Amino acid sequence: MADFMDNNVSEETEEITVDLELEDGTKVSCAIITILTVNDKDYIALLPMVDEEDENFGEVWFYEYIEDENDESKEPELKYIDDDSVYDAVADAFDEFLDKQEFDEIIPDEDAE
Repeated sequence: MADFMDNNVSEETEEITVDLELEDGTKVSCAIITILTVNDKDYIALLPMVDEEDENFGEVWFYEYIEDENDESKEPELKYIDDDSVYDAVADAFDEFLDKQEFDEIIPDEDAE
């Protein structure tokens, strides 16, 4: 499991980032792309903010996202997705999210006019 270390909001880019400590002790800052709900569970899509030379450059990481709604002082928990079929469902939901984002850029929302 990755430890959810910190939430950061950059005022310049308005990106929300989290710092993860991986099992090997490596610390990686990631931009939060979105939180998806698949089969009544929440999953988070993260983009590691690394140099182009890093092996993780351009990858999107998916984790199960668990937030205790009864205890807002407790930090959310991120869990690895061990089940391949669940991972595939989350990846498909993320692809649909990206498709919708691209579609929204091409076709403006009528309510926005």
